[in-house]
Amino acid sequence: MGTFDVESTVGNQLAGSDRLARQLSFILEIDKAKNVLRRSRILDESRRENDAEHSWHLAMMALLLSEYANEPVDVCKVIKMTLVHDIVEIDAGDTFAYDGPSHDDKEEREQKAADRIFGLLPEDQRDEMRSLWMEFEKRETPEAKFAAALDRLQPMMLNFFTKGSTWREYDIPKDRVTSFNEHMTHGSAQLWEYAKGLIDLAAQRGYLRP
Repeated sequence: MGTFDVESTVGNQLAGSDRLARQLSFILEIDKAKNVLRRSRILDESRRENDAEHSWHLAMMALLLSEYANEPVDVCKVIKMTLVHDIVEIDAGDTFAYDGPSHDDKEEREQKAADRIFGLLPEDQRDEMRSLWMEFEKRETPEAKFAAALDRLQPMMLNFFTKGSTWREYDIPKDRVTSFNEHMTHGSAQLWEYAKGLIDLAAQRGYLRP
C-alpha cells in the first residue's frame, strides 16, 4: 500500500498549507502501524498485539513508572520515544526478538524505512522524529535506556500473563530470554529485578524451557 496522499484526497484548498498537508499525510500513514502484528498476544489470548497498541502501552508505562528509572528522566521525551520507536516497522516489519537471522539486515531495513516515513513530515519535525528514533536505538541517554527497558518489560509481562503463549509456541529457553533482556538493568535496575522474577517463575511453571 502506498503513502496516503492527503493533498490528492482532500485537496490543497482544504489542507490549507503544504506543512499541514505533510503532517496529515504522516498521521494517516502511521495508521498502518495498526496492521503490523507482533508475536505477543493480548491478555485474553484472542489475537496478536499490533505495533500501535504496543507503543500506546509503553507510553502509559513511561507515564506511570518513571520513578523506577536509574536516573532522573524527561518523562515527556521518554513518551515521545515510545510512540516513535516502532514506526519504521510499517515498512521494515516486526523483527521477532528470538529470531537471530532476521536481525542480520534489521538495521538496513529500518534505516530505509526511517528515510521514507519520517521524510513525509516537514523538515523540522522530520529531524525531531528521526532523532528520537535514533536516540532510542543507540540506548545511550537516560531516557533511551529507560524507554528500552520498558520495551523489554511489556512483552515479557504479556508472555507471562498468557502462560508463556509466545515463548511456548517458539520453544524459547529461559537463558535466551534472560540474555536478550538483561540490558533492562541499564535503564531500571528495579524493573529488571521484577522481570527476572517473572522469568524464574515462568521457567518453574513450564512457560519457558529450562
